[in-house]
Amino acid sequence: MSTRTLIRGGLVITAAEETHADVLIEDGRIVALAAHGSGAAEAWTADRVIDASHKYVIPGGVDAHTHMDFPFGGTFSSDDFETGTRAAAWGGTTTIVDFAVQTKGQALRAGLDAWYAKADGKCAIDYGFHMILSDVNERTLKEMDHLIEEGVSSFKLFTAYPGVFFSDDGQILRAMQRAATNGGLIMTHAENGLAIDVLVEQALARGETDPRYHGEVRKSLLEAEATHRVIKLAQVAGAPVYVVHVSAQEAVAELARARDEGLPVFGETCPQYLFLSTDNLAEPGFEGSKYVCSTPLRPREHQAALWRGLRTNDLQVVSTDHCPFCFVGQKELGRGDFSKIPNGLPGVENRMDLLHQAVVDGHIGRRRWIEIACASPARMFGLYGKKGTIAPGADADVVIYDPAAEQVMSADTHHMNVDYSAYEGKHVMGQVETVLSRGEVIIDQRKFTGHAGHGSYVPRGTTQYLG
Repeated sequence: MSTRTLIRGGLVITAAEETHADVLIEDGRIVALAAHGSGAAEAWTADRVIDASHKYVIPGGVDAHTHMDFPFGGTFSSDDFETGTRAAAWGGTTTIVDFAVQTKGQALRAGLDAWYAKADGKCAIDYGFHMILSDVNERTLKEMDHLIEEGVSSFKLFTAYPGVFFSDDGQILRAMQRAATNGGLIMTHAENGLAIDVLVEQALARGETDPRYHGEVRKSLLEAEATHRVIKLAQVAGAPVYVVHVSAQEAVAELARARDEGLPVFGETCPQYLFLSTDNLAEPGFEGSKYVCSTPLRPREHQAALWRGLRTNDLQVVSTDHCPFCFVGQKELGRGDFSKIPNGLPGVENRMDLLHQAVVDGHIGRRRWIEIACASPARMFGLYGKKGTIAPGADADVVIYDPAAEQVMSADTHHMNVDYSAYEGKHVMGQVETVLSRGEVIIDQRKFTGHAGHGSYVPRGTTQYLG
């Protein structure tokens, strides 16, 4: 049976334009837009009519950096694909791209299949995968080609975490050279992990064990150095590179310099770096452990460079790096030794609202909000046209957003499976009211009506951001 939904009376906001238009949806796709009150819109009939008067009608968010059910430091992130994607839906995100992990000595295929199994039948929204390369060799380089054919077109390498995910410069160069020929996009976690390990060891030897030292040893200069290095390796390989979770003003400067030279260099940042700081890491009584993530939170003065980078497009994407660990029983693993605190923050539910608050605060405009949260991540990772916009032919991933609603962020009201909020008590303007995923209403007037298994795996093309 064909089903038609009509969204009436809202302000449709995409990265390209804002227009007072009605949106017609049929069989999970957007089929037409027409100006309010126009003959075309007046003639439309539908099985369901959603009144969006005085509301924004925006594309569903695309969060291109999440870690559901992710192993780290002897435990697993506290959101699995069911709880995490449900929370994402509550926050107006309708697509995630999560990270499958290659275990050292294993094939990429084994890691990817494990993540397919983790997600299968659990997701409330659509999902794709990046592949973490932990072991670059001739076999895994060949495997990259096959993964791209099935829609896994981006590969993450680490200059951090020696002994776990770390790749040396030669391995990174080889992967970039392969990406230059097969169209893949190399993503990098850019910190000098070998130097950081020295500083960690020295800090602990001095008895500096509190969470705030996590930020102090992961120095911004070591983020900048690694960012510079991966840019130069990509330049040698003739490949694009995407730097994840940029937190330091010195790293933004490296990206801006490379982009000024015309290089295909891209960067993302995350809400935690825009709204939180080392002040949070220094909270007393081990509370600072809640804010331990890598790259770490920086002193507040770094925020201005990040906002500027988002305005100038030296940073293209805001993702969450959602990787939650409960305070009780997980973050507490690092009492007495900050290096044992699981690295990661919850945020998949908060991103769209925090970025709307950035509009309210004057950091960015409304279309830029949609660009960095929906359109650019979709373009960057080969999903645009299907995801990230409201246009005929696109999936009907649509959010009705109330810009006048006020809310207070809190662990008492969020839907992420974690026992604290990184933004506890923060007042924000704007709230998700209704969410459609491929035309199906999954949040209806602030009630969850979706279900595990609605979300589909979405194979991705190669990056659409170049050229």
